[in-house]
Amino acid sequence: MNKTTVVAFLLLFNSGIVAASPLSDSISRIESDWAISYYLKTPEQQKTDYPLLLQRARTVGQRYPHAAEPRIWQAILLSANAEFEPALTALKSLDAAKSLLEDAIKTQPDALEGAAYVTLGTLYYMVPGWPISFGDKDKAEQLLKKALSINPNGIDANYFYGDYLLSQDKFSDAVKYFTAAIKAPTRKEQMLADLQLQKNASMALAKAQHNMNEGKSKFLSLFSTHNY
Repeated sequence: MNKTTVVAFLLLFNSGIVAASPLSDSISRIESDWAISYYLKTPEQQKTDYPLLLQRARTVGQRYPHAAEPRIWQAILLSANAEFEPALTALKSLDAAKSLLEDAIKTQPDALEGAAYVTLGTLYYMVPGWPISFGDKDKAEQLLKKALSINPNGIDANYFYGDYLLSQDKFSDAVKYFTAAIKAPTRKEQMLADLQLQKNASMALAKAQHNMNEGKSKFLSLFSTHNY
């Protein structure tokens, strides 16, 4: 998995924490520290930060063994750290992330505003398919649609479904979801991550519109050629 793909995948993990509690506070700190590491630090610093954040998420998971949120963040950080691992080790990390997300969905499907569905769906369309890994475009779409049913106005759910559609050359559909991500309300506690993801959505929207218009131009040119 290349850096651009992993980085884009990591941007989705910025779901707001609603209720104040020791668990939500711990998750919020991990989330905020990840955002600082990703947006403000170098890859060399990230390579050091991600395993430490992963250990923190595991510690929270041990403290709250029945909670879905620590599992989601362990999966996020395993995927983040995979960027710095050898290929075979990275694939094992992504398999472990998949299992954690599946467990989180069984435990609490709507945890972190459906982030497990967004995360798992994104993994399914970004990782290679069989026999290398578990990638599956149809499964990805099912999961991303489920995330949207949980959080239809979320920045991450709309952005990553749009990104999936863009990867499938469904440009006009992608425009709809990138536009929704740009218009989605930002969250004060996750302002850095939300604004960055909306910036990415704006760039992706421009790309989708360009590809859509280019496709129309080619069609009109072909039509004109055959109807002179």
